[in-house]
Amino acid sequence: MNDTPPGPSPLAAGERSLSVAQARAAMRAALQPLPLAAETLPLAQAAGRVLAADLVSPIDVPAHDNSAMDGWAFDGAALRAGESLMLRVVGQALAGAAFGGRLGAGEAVRIMTGAVMPAGADTVLPLELGAAGDAGEVVVPPGAVRRGEHRRRRGEDLAQGQPALGAGRVLRPADLGLAASLGRTTLPLRRRLRVGLFSTGDEIVEPGQPLPAGGVYDSNRTTLAATMQRLGLEVLDLGLARDDPQALDALLARALREADAVVTSGGVSMGDADHTRDVLARHGEIAFWKVAMRPGRPFAFGPLRRPDGGRSWLFALPGNPVAALVTFLALVREPLLVLAGAQASPLPLLTVPAAEAIRKRPGRTEFQRGLLERDAAGGWCVRPFAQQGAGILRSMSQADALIVLEHERGSVAAGEPVAVWLFDGLV
Repeated sequence: MNDTPPGPSPLAAGERSLSVAQARAAMRAALQPLPLAAETLPLAQAAGRVLAADLVSPIDVPAHDNSAMDGWAFDGAALRAGESLMLRVVGQALAGAAFGGRLGAGEAVRIMTGAVMPAGADTVLPLELGAAGDAGEVVVPPGAVRRGEHRRRRGEDLAQGQPALGAGRVLRPADLGLAASLGRTTLPLRRRLRVGLFSTGDEIVEPGQPLPAGGVYDSNRTTLAATMQRLGLEVLDLGLARDDPQALDALLARALREADAVVTSGGVSMGDADHTRDVLARHGEIAFWKVAMRPGRPFAFGPLRRPDGGRSWLFALPGNPVAALVTFLALVREPLLVLAGAQASPLPLLTVPAAEAIRKRPGRTEFQRGLLERDAAGGWCVRPFAQQGAGILRSMSQADALIVLEHERGSVAAGEPVAVWLFDGLV
């Protein structure tokens, strides 16, 4: 994302005004992976987990030269430019049942995809390009194949002793299949990062309870917990913190005993109860930031002192539901992955045209909810929702992308390219 230069690190107690890029840079400079213990688990339990050590291949993959096609295997040295070649078929090679002999001059073996290449053969003529005769021969037409073609070489995918997967990788289904193809049944995995999560505010009510006048059901914990679980994190749901210093202090003390990081929503705006900020400050060196972003803006970050002398890290989000989720995606997702020891990288941005004009003032990064749709030419474009309020969670549920409008960018004309984060696989 193009944004303002990060500048000096603003990680210090007090109130600071920052761009999104500056906030990201400050956290990136402050954070290192936590020393989470490793555990060995079966492959079936490893999806989405962080690999604790390099997976080094114990074998060559493939283990032998083999055929990439159904066809005939032969010695490509006999090929001549502009000439056909007639070969006598002397046997067959199947996947799992190799041809036992060695090919002589003018001989070929009928071979199946994946079968070990016979001794004396280095080339495969695909089945659809050859002409089989009645007397057990096959004709290679001129130019049908080049020497060495359609042969997979031993170790060309992965050589013995070569790292197949690097430590810190968040394991995907294909990674687990790769581990299985190397004969592995278990993998060493970092313990899941444990994140304590709670919401603050006297107006917040647990879902399922009667809703009093002025009350709001707590959606933030549900949304944020599900988002973190999809990142492979362990969520410790600490419930609601009332606007009471003692209650908040007790909840925070529990989080510091049991969690590696703490994520809260609400209580960090200038208009919020002062004791929320005071309690957080008593437990660590918390920086309260005004981040130039919409939705969002109030955000707090910093180390908290644990009873065992270690540190947990606090990420305090705004209370409005959309602002909380967008701020998490923009600022907190990557730092939590860093703490978990994962190979963290920014969310990928795709560029598509805007389906209509978008109003935007320079000086802040805006994240607008949008819907992807087909344009008149059959390509993709994105249309922003009319209502972009920080509390309108329904539009966040209906959207399939966030339109990311950079810090210095102004209004967007219809058809102008914009960057988007896709929700599929994200939240």
